[in-house]
Amino acid sequence: MTIQRVERGAARAAEDVLAVEEPLEISIGGRNVSITMRTPGNDEELAVGFLFSEGILRDRGQVSQVAITGDNQVNVSLAGSASLDLARLDRHFYTSSSCGVCGKTSIQSLETAGCPVIPRDRPLLDPAVVGRLPETLRQSQQVFARTGGLHGAALFDPAGNLLDLREDVGRHNAVDKLIGARFLRGDLPLSDRILLLSGRASFELVQKAVMAGIGAIVAVGAPSSLAVELANQFGITLIGFARPERFNVYSGEFRLRVREAPPEKP
Repeated sequence: MTIQRVERGAARAAEDVLAVEEPLEISIGGRNVSITMRTPGNDEELAVGFLFSEGILRDRGQVSQVAITGDNQVNVSLAGSASLDLARLDRHFYTSSSCGVCGKTSIQSLETAGCPVIPRDRPLLDPAVVGRLPETLRQSQQVFARTGGLHGAALFDPAGNLLDLREDVGRHNAVDKLIGARFLRGDLPLSDRILLLSGRASFELVQKAVMAGIGAIVAVGAPSSLAVELANQFGITLIGFARPERFNVYSGEFRLRVREAPPEKP
């Protein structure tokens, strides 16, 4: 689109590329369960990732088909023998930090949701590898490079190899797309993978990692207090402010291969 770009007090016409944002209606068995604002693309992955991270879907065998049924509409069809907790669909999903306040009851509900046990011995993290992850993500974010307006979520192996990447205007959507892609491949839980977030680590993003069995989260930005509490509760390594030579470890330091720094001089 044509915009006015102002530099040193002078304006001139220029062309700019915007990130697309449109609503997506997610249905399961023809029943509408959610409408989310997202960047079009990977809608099937977004739908199943959302339903999985909310505890409605449990495994790939429950799904017979995921299909685009209209403009900005996707429907998840169940396998003949699959059953769901329909009462759960009638309950309102907890309010996330992107649109309100979530409480400690959300942590309690996760404890009873049958989440996978996250191993404490993997993935083992090399500080040098952790420091390289944000730049690897940035170089791979093709849409972000054009628009500057998308969040990214990526999966890495312990050696720092990029395995998968998704972008979206919504941080939670990017993670749902990423987890949804693995769900459709039958590749869950992700116990030996590192989740990298291009922004901050909120409670809802850590919650999605818990559901997917991810043991390590690295964020470019800061975590929230409730995100740290949740990570500690489930034994997740949570790293924030990731940079090439430094980062902060908020929980799960036992997965890091680090040496003790010498004491500071008085």
